[in-house]
Amino acid sequence: VKEAELATTLDYDAGLLSLAAWLDDTDDALLDHCQRIAKCMPVVGFYLQPAVGGRKLSYEFWCRFCEIPDVIAIKVAPFNRYQTLDVIRAVADSGRATEIALLTGNDDSIVVDLLSEYRLDSESRHPPLHFHGGLLGHWACWTRGAVQLFEKLRTARDSDNRDHSLSDMLMLAQQVTDMNAAIFDAANDYRGCIAGIHEVLRRQGLLAGTWCLDPREQLSPGQAAQITRVCESYPSLIDDEFVKENLQSWLQ
Repeated sequence: VKEAELATTLDYDAGLLSLAAWLDDTDDALLDHCQRIAKCMPVVGFYLQPAVGGRKLSYEFWCRFCEIPDVIAIKVAPFNRYQTLDVIRAVADSGRATEIALLTGNDDSIVVDLLSEYRLDSESRHPPLHFHGGLLGHWACWTRGAVQLFEKLRTARDSDNRDHSLSDMLMLAQQVTDMNAAIFDAANDYRGCIAGIHEVLRRQGLLAGTWCLDPREQLSPGQAAQITRVCESYPSLIDDEFVKENLQSWLQ
């Protein structure tokens, strides 16, 4: 609550609310906490995946969460299609689909999430839902490429001829997932995820090193080589040349 109150004095518009510290509490306790924060400022819900320290949250929880008037968005990051659908169903059933923005946090499925349209019944009782954007660790580096990717996907999703580039989009989805696996160190249960992002920025000259707040958080063995591999494999998805051209002016 104190953090939320401080954020409002600093002109933040909303707060991303993680529930990772409430691993063993009941839904009632979680929702009471969420309501207290929402009284301070608008809330973006956060489904943090169990793979990196979060907890599973039920469809029933998300239904009740959507009833909180000051919930304005939900970041869905469970790395699990079934759990993603729990959130989408809850938003649809809440009647607030036009008020709550869906944001993908599924770094392993960025392209598919941003392209997908969700129709949850055959009788059109609910309007179709889609992700409006993303809050993604993958976008912490190669950011210009990420912006270009987002615009490309949004154009493809809104196009009248969506099947025209379907094969290209599916190929792009796998390329982005491959890049993400290298940055986030998926092969080692994400132990090097922050250091991996730092390594990309270090190579570009934007950081002096890969240090993390926790000195034990370092690149995993072989992770640097994987980052090199994806950079060489997918040059159109990185922004190294753009950074190189502007680095000196930015540093000044």
